[in-house]
Amino acid sequence: MPGALPGEAPLTEHLVDPQTPRDLNAFIAGLPKAELHVHHVGSASPRIVAELAARHPDSKVPTDPEALVDYFTFTDFAHFIDVYLSVVDLIRTPEDVRLLTYEVARDLARQQVRYAELTITPFSSTRRGIDEAAFMDAIEDARKAAESEFGTVLRWCFDIPGEAGLEAAEETTRLATDDRLRPEGLVSFGLGGPEIGVPRPQFKPYFDRAIAAGLRSVPHAGETTGPETVWDALTHLRAERIGHGTSSARDEKLLAHLAEHRIALEVCPTSNIATRAVRSLDEHPIKEFTRAGILVTINSDDPPMFGTDLNNEYAVAARLLGLDERGLADLAGNAVEASFLDAAGKSRIRDEIETYTSGWLAS
Repeated sequence: MPGALPGEAPLTEHLVDPQTPRDLNAFIAGLPKAELHVHHVGSASPRIVAELAARHPDSKVPTDPEALVDYFTFTDFAHFIDVYLSVVDLIRTPEDVRLLTYEVARDLARQQVRYAELTITPFSSTRRGIDEAAFMDAIEDARKAAESEFGTVLRWCFDIPGEAGLEAAEETTRLATDDRLRPEGLVSFGLGGPEIGVPRPQFKPYFDRAIAAGLRSVPHAGETTGPETVWDALTHLRAERIGHGTSSARDEKLLAHLAEHRIALEVCPTSNIATRAVRSLDEHPIKEFTRAGILVTINSDDPPMFGTDLNNEYAVAARLLGLDERGLADLAGNAVEASFLDAAGKSRIRDEIETYTSGWLAS
């Protein structure tokens, strides 16, 4: 059920598409992967959310992981945003930030994620009083520990919370471009939150500054609005990847443009159903995207909130696209290609994917 929470079972034991063959699920569980669209706060596991809620008892977020099942069941996208922001409000100290970041990395490592670009919204923390330098130190300390202990490489995308307007855009841009604050792991600049009533062109000056500072452009667009929002992201924000882009399927010219220019779509199937952006998995436009030759990557978005994880998203994609092991390996390769990892890092993960797949098929 969209939004249902499976609790703290091992990540790959129960979160599997029941219509995917068992052997294919096992293959997915061991497949080396990269993830490009996963949110920092939205990745907090039920255990961590409950622990943070207990630390801050004035919050309305339940302290019982089981009670989070109902709390994380959404009626629509607006309701999801309300719930998401209530969890954001639990991140109040640098220690909270460090705990969350480290535990997200642990969960990614359990799924054989070798590289992830984690979307972080620093404005949500600094406006709540967390010292900006302490915030940067906390995420960087967790990043370095995760790479050393789990072997998972983390990089950051700082995104503007669109619902907070141009004040948030200015603050996010400052934090992302100030050499005294900019964290070593920062690679990209994004725009999230609601799309309705939040036109993309108004954020052009901020994206221009971020791009001039060497960051890559990865805004959300076309999730709950039409393809015109994707065009705006391409035209005004110079998007190199599109977060979601679900409505792109309604514009053949847009599909052709995305395919021709190898502008990847960060597809999050279960998220799109949970937020009611798409009515059902069988109606998901991922098939149209692949038929159009678009570089499709598979991602989990806010996995515990949507009762999923990256392995489950690969299983869903396998069913929707009719993929076998080689097809899934190619899908994993898409994320590596579309990532902002350096050439040596990309080559290393591609080699891992090929070695793993060849060994699996030969066994």
